Amino acid sequence: MGKNRVGDEIQNKQIIFRDYVIGYTQEADLYISTIKLQVPQGSNAVLVKNMYLSCDPTMQFLMRKDESPLSGSYKYIPGSPIYGFGVAKILDSGHPSFIA
Repeated sequence: MGKNRVGDEIQNKQIIFRDYVIGYTQEADLYISTIKLQVPQGSNAVLVKNMYLSCDPTMQFLMRKDESPLSGSYKYIPGSPIYGFGVAKILDSGHPSFIA
């Protein structure tokens, strides 16, 4: 991938949470969506590409509608991207401390 400039449109993938899970999480409970993103001109925003994502058993509690040990935590919302920890590469940046 060539050097991007602030304002360039970049394609990125996200994992979307389809609906609340009953039992164990299965591949059908999630889907991959490709989106186009850009850092607006004059913005201090940073755009990253996920290289590796953490996927651990505690995430399934965030996918359930019922009360769970993590009920005080933020639950995943159906139709929204899942979130978690990972390793990313900076693709575009309007912030002087983060260079693409």
